[in-house]
Parts: sequence; structure tokens; C-alpha cells
Amino acid sequence: MSSPQIRSSAAGPLSPASDDAPAWLRRLADVAVDAVHPRSLLPGRLPEPPAGRTLVVGAGKAAAAMAASLEQAWQVRHPEAPLAGLVVTRYGHGPEQDAACQRIEVLEASHPMPDGLSERAARRMLEAVSGLGENDRVIALVSGGGSALMSLPAPGISLAEKQAINRALLRCGAPIREINTVRRHLSAIKGGRLAAAAHPAPVLTWVISDVPGDDPALVASGPTRPDASTAGDALAILERYGIEIPADVRGHLAGAGDAPRATDAGFARDEVAVLARAGDALAAARAAAEAEGVEVRLLGDDLEGEARELGRAQGRLALSLREAPRDRPLLLLSGGETSVTVRGDGRGGRNVEYLLGLLEALKGAPGIHALAIDTDGIDGSEDNAGALFAPGDWTRAGRLGLDPVDYLSRNDAYTFFEALDRLIVTGPTRTNVNDFRAILVLPRTP
Repeated sequence: MSSPQIRSSAAGPLSPASDDAPAWLRRLADVAVDAVHPRSLLPGRLPEPPAGRTLVVGAGKAAAAMAASLEQAWQVRHPEAPLAGLVVTRYGHGPEQDAACQRIEVLEASHPMPDGLSERAARRMLEAVSGLGENDRVIALVSGGGSALMSLPAPGISLAEKQAINRALLRCGAPIREINTVRRHLSAIKGGRLAAAAHPAPVLTWVISDVPGDDPALVASGPTRPDASTAGDALAILERYGIEIPADVRGHLAGAGDAPRATDAGFARDEVAVLARAGDALAAARAAAEAEGVEVRLLGDDLEGEARELGRAQGRLALSLREAPRDRPLLLLSGGETSVTVRGDGRGGRNVEYLLGLLEALKGAPGIHALAIDTDGIDGSEDNAGALFAPGDWTRAGRLGLDPVDYLSRNDAYTFFEALDRLIVTGPTRTNVNDFRAILVLPRTP
């Protein structure tokens, strides 16, 4: 397959004086996101219809697009075979107009905080898979965001209690692995419980991964995959971060049985495949950039940690690489999922916080441009996917009275980049492999 073309006007590789660098980075991000869209992932993977029914369930920001792609391919390959089901996605992330579903119902609910529709969607899925036989099959479409979108509290726990714990986990800076461990053990559907309800029908799970390491049991808290953690692990996480634990939640975690295990006989016929991950988006961007004569270094597709600190660290790396003589541009790519410890009352997600830490480290160093987005099109809970900046934005910020340190102290990176008119707004992309970060280091001017 030929590499996508991402340069529109430059006759050769980007030069140090190129005004096109921000636009070039923006097009590179489009290449990365397009490479992991469900439209190109599901066709050709369809199994043969079982003797009984095929039921589709799913949750996540990519769930609607995955369902539409599956249904369209099914109509071509198995037009007479029965197909039905339901999936849930975030408000506004439903099927595009030219990809509406006829057989699979698409529900919408709240993210990142679950709401009553999240609970209703989860309950309906459990009801849908109950009573299936061994001649039926479940196809589960799982992507990032599914934990909040399919939220059914364990018996004895209220939705309000789950919301409060979820809110505290998101604000304390805990990594997604720990957050999802707690979610699994406070849930009646996650941690393999949806698959357990479907057995003896086999479950085929297709995953678009948004978690570092791409473990299917962690994506959307693994509703169809057995769990390796324990209720004691979840309790220890809540205590470590000093999160208030209601008495009934503590009692549930202290006395409840663990989630289904891999040794449970029901999982013997189940299958799972990761269709897309952060590494795929980075690989597409790398191929496109190298086709344009740009040198590329991959810094990792599973980076975690505090967003601003990663930005500062990568800024220092970019400065050191800028000093080395080179005859062509250098692109630093990375993915994964950082976290933000919320200390202020500002606006912004982890990608703009990362960028503001990076900008602070660079202090307007010439020849270094950067971009960071969440591949689902939503950075945190705002309307932007992320942002970008050019070297001159440091000086512009000073003229406008924008102090990066001040805005970081208030977790207000969105407002900072909004004032510079550097926010990237894509709308829902209907996929999700988490963060995509790119730093372009141009050769020094002789």
C-alpha cells in the first residue's frame, strides 16, 4: 500500500522557514486517525453465521461506527442470515448519515460520567444475551469509553455512588489501569460478566484499544474478558488515593466474590481480536512522514504519567535534538494515555495540558512545532480534540499576557490555546486509540 501524501504545497521536505509546518502536522494527525477508523477494520473478518442467532452488543466511542461497518459487511456476505443487537456510544458519536444501522440498535449515553442511560443500556445488554444457546453467537464490539457508557452498579451499590467514585478517580491522576480495576469490581456487567451471562453461546470480541499495552481485559473494563484482578486490589486503589469509600461499597469489595476467571469453562469457546491500537495510528503517521523525506523517531505507543511532566520531558528531548546537525526534519511520535491531577478549576484535557508543559519547556525555541490530540476527537470533556503550536506562539502568548505556569497551575490549558486560536476541533471521529502526539524538529538555519 502506498503511503498517504500529507504535504500540499511544499516542493520538497519541510524547511526551517516553512510556514506550512502546523498545517502539515494537522494533516499528519488525520492520516493517523483514518488508519484506525472502523470502516477499514471489520470487512473481511466476518465469521460464518452460526446455526442459531447472531447477536451484536457493544460499548465505546467507536461502537456505532463498528456496528455500522459490521452490518454493512454482513449485508453483503450473509444477507439472509439473522443479525440483531444493540450498542451504546457517547452522545453525538452515533452513526454518520451514510452509515445508519438497520438491524443493530444504537443507543447514546454520557461520558466520562455515566448517567441513567448508561445504566439502562447495560441492563438491556444483559437481558439481550440471557437465554442464548450454544448454537448462537455473540459479537461484542468494544472500544474506549465503554466503562462509562455501559455502567450497571453491582447489587447494593447506587449509580450515584459509582459516579462519585468515578469522578474522584478521574481527578486524582490515577492511571487508566487502576481506574478500570475499580470500575470492574463495582460493576454487574464488566470484568467478563457480560460474557458469563451470554454463555453457553460463544463470544467473539473485537476491540479497538485505547489502553497502554492493549490488553483486551482493560479496554472498557473488559465486559467480555475474564479478570485477573481482585476486589481487594480495587479496595487498595481507593485507599491509596484517599478516595471516600461509602460503607456499602466497602462492604461489597470486602465480601463480594471476584469477577469471572480465565479458568471458567464458559470462556473456552470465546475469541478476541484487537483490531486497532495506538501503534497502528503511529505506524501510519510514520509511513506518511517518511514518504515525505522526514526522519521519524517513535518514543513509545504506551506512554503514561502526568501529562504536563511528559510534555516537559519531551520538550527537553526536542531541545537536545535541535542542537544536533541534520539535513532534514525530524519527527518525534508518541502515543498512550497520560493523566492529569486536577488542582485548579480551569478547562482542558490531558493533551492540551501536555502541550502547555511542552511549550513551557521549549520557551519559543526556533524550529520546533508540536501537536497533540485525543484520537476520539474529544480531549477530556471539552469540544476540542487537542491543540498545536508553532515557535512564535511563545512570543504571541507573552504579548497577550498569557503565562503558561499560571494556566498550568489552574489546569486551564484549553483557555490558553483558545486565546492563541490553536485549538484543534474535529468533532467525533468515531474511533479511539487515545493520544497522538507529534513534535516536528526542523533543521537549524546555517
